[in-house]
Amino acid sequence: MTISLFSGQGSQYPGMGRDILDAFPAFGNIYDTGSEILGRDLRELCFDLPPEDLARTVNAQPAVMTTSILCLLAAHDRGFAFEGVAGHSLGEYAAMYASGVVSLEDAFRLIKARCEAMDEAAREHKGAMAAVMKIAPEKVAEVCDNAKNYVAAVNYNSPMQTVIAGTPEGVEEVTPIFAEMKARVVPLNVAGAFHSKLMQSAADKFYEAAKAVKFSTPNVKYYSNVTGGELTDFSDMPALLAKHIVSPVRFTDELAAMSQAGADIFVEFGPGKTLTGLVKKTLDGAAAYNIENMETLDKLSV
Repeated sequence: MTISLFSGQGSQYPGMGRDILDAFPAFGNIYDTGSEILGRDLRELCFDLPPEDLARTVNAQPAVMTTSILCLLAAHDRGFAFEGVAGHSLGEYAAMYASGVVSLEDAFRLIKARCEAMDEAAREHKGAMAAVMKIAPEKVAEVCDNAKNYVAAVNYNSPMQTVIAGTPEGVEEVTPIFAEMKARVVPLNVAGAFHSKLMQSAADKFYEAAKAVKFSTPNVKYYSNVTGGELTDFSDMPALLAKHIVSPVRFTDELAAMSQAGADIFVEFGPGKTLTGLVKKTLDGAAAYNIENMETLDKLSV
């Protein structure tokens, strides 16, 4: 079984997707549609912004989603087919489009509401995030749970990589504890404490916008960050997606569920190859590829 994976925020870089768009100019309609809904020029966002501006939540989220969809459609044009989808955080929105849960227009309406709400919440509630490596996820969660200041395990990326988020004081408090445990702690260059309770105001605001969107049943298997497995109930997606903003990303559980269902080929669409690396670290024997430019697209043979 082949799974399409979709990149998350933080993978963005200036110029991403440009050579694929040059090779597949008909897919410029993705940028036209998104630009009209966002009220901003997506080509400028993806190709021309300096890294520090592109990294802003309001810019990174629509730019990464656009690039992910472009890469998928280019591969599909060459005959690529898949039986399931999963995204990491932001990547769930490209996954919803890829699986037929939402239209292209509604994918952009959702991401506009999400990035604006999260950007506002990040400015209201100062937060920080860091990746903790080389110790087990349950140990990371235990240390966070015992901290005096707020910090939580929020991204379960692999058996040896867990991302934490919380107040700057909380992340600062647990960092030396992890160092004593021989863990490697890498601060993340993000604007807020994503997937933590500090994003609750964003979740509430986003929920109201999401209620205006039409959601359909997917045409392939859809795996959820919130449940950590295949999602089969699509009756209240606005509530699930709002919960997603303040809930941990259970990506390790998703990979296990996909593998158990027979998934053995994973193709990541969008900038970077973070998810490709997580698959290789987590699932023995699985084939993993990334598609982010013409060079990687030309190598795809599945």
